[in-house]
Amino acid sequence: MMSDTTRTQLAALALSGRPLVICDVDEVVLHFTRDLEAFLGAREFYLEPASFALTGNVRRIDTSEPLEGRHVAALIDLFFTERTLHMRPIDGAIQALLDIGEQADVVMLTNLPHEAGDDRRSNLAKHGLPYPVITNSGAKGPAIRTLASMTGAPAVFIDDSPSFIASAYEHAPSVHLIHFLHDQRFACHAEPMNFVSLRTATWNEAKPHVLKLIG
Repeated sequence: MMSDTTRTQLAALALSGRPLVICDVDEVVLHFTRDLEAFLGAREFYLEPASFALTGNVRRIDTSEPLEGRHVAALIDLFFTERTLHMRPIDGAIQALLDIGEQADVVMLTNLPHEAGDDRRSNLAKHGLPYPVITNSGAKGPAIRTLASMTGAPAVFIDDSPSFIASAYEHAPSVHLIHFLHDQRFACHAEPMNFVSLRTATWNEAKPHVLKLIG
């Protein structure tokens, strides 16, 4: 189910008809895990890479007790409120997307509180990315289906989340999928998916693959 906010943003989007690259932000373009760990540490928590999920892996430093899901969700919302403007790029991400943007429309599809959307736009613009940012909640498949329907050219989706990759495959099976797993501590918990065009940890691999798909 797509939120009304996401639907409104998509309706206002104008694409050129060139190939389309839909790109996640957290842990694909910007360091999320690293910044989140610093944020948690300042509050006497830590992140245990025991699975791909955040719930169950945010623990108290003094007792190693995991936080309940609702407390994790509240911390993540606070993180985005306080840190979105200050997040730093992953090596190679900015230049890769600028190079890709010479041949394709690029849209950033990001799951974070809609209220943090303008901070995300400002942060990405500060790092030199001029592309539209669509904020989303829940599964990304419906938004990807809508985006893909706006072009008759090849479309590519890049994300780190196995569930979002699977959602894209379910709702928009014609879209090429790149599973970008930058943090190997968590990547080891993500099972390979045979419908993914590329699984990678670096933009040095991702960029030429994207350019080949849209070429």
